[in-house]
Amino acid sequence: MRTVRGSIGWGVMAFLAVSISLAVVPQYLTADETRMFPQQVETYLANLTPIVGHVAGGAVALLLGPTQFIPALRRRRSLTFHRWAGRLYLVGIAIGGFFGLWMAFLAYGGFVAQAGFFGLSVAWLATGAIAYRLIRNGDQDHHREWMIRNYALTFAAVTLRLWLGVSQASGIDFDLAYPAISWMAWVPNLLAVEWWIRRQRGLKATRRDAVPA
Repeated sequence: MRTVRGSIGWGVMAFLAVSISLAVVPQYLTADETRMFPQQVETYLANLTPIVGHVAGGAVALLLGPTQFIPALRRRRSLTFHRWAGRLYLVGIAIGGFFGLWMAFLAYGGFVAQAGFFGLSVAWLATGAIAYRLIRNGDQDHHREWMIRNYALTFAAVTLRLWLGVSQASGIDFDLAYPAISWMAWVPNLLAVEWWIRRQRGLKATRRDAVPA
């Protein structure tokens, strides 16, 4: 049952990641004004290099992230793919996060929104750097935990748009909703995976204690 739930959860995550990437990335890579965030069209067109870098780097990470959680790809025969996909994923984080810091200062919604997106970029880069350092030191267990935290932040690209849809459907004024969503897009993600990580640790400890000495 746990395996089935995990497979369904992974499938939903991968579907949303691919869907958002296919829906969002082309409008920025082609500088299609008609499909850009209307309140920010002029800002985006004046800063095409950082917006394209941020979107492209984030899309690479968003698409590759789900492959890193497939157990079969972490086995010896598939380890080469896992490692190279992981490296490319972290390159995407580095590029997307760097330009994310830049774009945060240009975010619509004033200081609250700018602080939210800046905090996301800092956390995104920091968790990626920690995960990389841990795997370089051979600490696979903690590396996996930090990669889970990092992908929760990458997935903010999805949850941001889900929250936007919810706010619009609820009739909440965009100028009120967007600054809050700049935080809601990633803080709940991080809290959720932190709960899950600590729960998994507890389950592992329980299983170890249950093994006869």
